Amino acid sequence: MSGDETRDGGTLDGFHIGQVPADVGDEVSDFDTEWEDVRFASRFWERQTPDGTRVDLRVHVLRGDRLTDLDALRDFLAGYHERDPAQWQLAEFPHGDGTGLIGDGQAFWLVEPGVAVSVLTIPEFTESLLPTALSVRADSSGPTV
Repeated sequence: MSGDETRDGGTLDGFHIGQVPADVGDEVSDFDTEWEDVRFASRFWERQTPDGTRVDLRVHVLRGDRLTDLDALRDFLAGYHERDPAQWQLAEFPHGDGTGLIGDGQAFWLVEPGVAVSVLTIPEFTESLLPTALSVRADSSGPTV
């Protein structure tokens, strides 16, 4: 497959992942975790390398009362990823009816108060980050909350 091809990422916690880069790893794992009262439903695409396992792409659906707006989401993710908010360079991008933030291998947006999505990738797939993020939509077969 060429680097321009994609594949469907399936449904995760009420969201359809419309496309992932075809070249990401074929090993797919789902996890449910919680950190500081925010629940994560996560899907990882990974591959085996000579040095062990490498995660190529991660999609997280986050749910928690503290995720009230995009600023609250950004602050939460800065803490979760141990980033200095003052040094975290992000640009806005349109997603659905709102605005998301993208930078340094991560794109995220608030779907509605209490529900957010975050997409992370490694440098090899940075060019696919925005198209992958834009492909993640609420699954029309059920509510997001």
